[in-house]
Amino acid sequence: MHTGEQYHTFILTSRRDRVVRNRFQKMALDLLPEGAAVLDFGAGTGIDAKDYAANGHPTFVYEPSGAMCEYLAQYCRDEIARKSIVTVTSPLACKVQAVTANFAVLNHFADHTLLFEELSRVVHRGGFVLASMLNPYYLGDARYGWWRANVMNLVRRGHYAIPSESRIHRFTPHVVARAAAPYFRLERFIPRGFGWATDLYMFLLFRRV
Repeated sequence: MHTGEQYHTFILTSRRDRVVRNRFQKMALDLLPEGAAVLDFGAGTGIDAKDYAANGHPTFVYEPSGAMCEYLAQYCRDEIARKSIVTVTSPLACKVQAVTANFAVLNHFADHTLLFEELSRVVHRGGFVLASMLNPYYLGDARYGWWRANVMNLVRRGHYAIPSESRIHRFTPHVVARAAAPYFRLERFIPRGFGWATDLYMFLLFRRV
């Protein structure tokens, strides 16, 4: 188990993770109207939240891990003092234009139906949820026995979990889209084409209807 500081240092020094984060942040910021509020769901140590706030977006952060919250309080202390970042103990404590969930936060859920129902009370109509999730088709994972053992589960059900402490789940986009309905519709997903084999993460954009 990483401490907040260990996770923070690792995620900032990993070149691959920096590339993913930069792409995710750019997509989120391009979609957000000027001055729109955002909820960073599973905010970690506040890296994304700090960037949203720096770009003029009032930012709420929800993070259930105590270790992450402790480091977030240090890393974002100036923004928290100015109230450009506000910590919440429940996603339902705010009303925003967008929810972002970066670096596989939603892969910790076995089913997203209740989550999207709750987020429908958080996101304004016309707003969005942007999530980066582990790509179940990523061929870099084919070297692992758990990936090969679950290929048929992926084909048949579009979902499987791997045996681990955190029970990480893998989903195809249409399974998550089905859970998001009728409150959200899947508007866009990345990657396309050959990227399904080469990209560890997929980005899913859901529009509130």
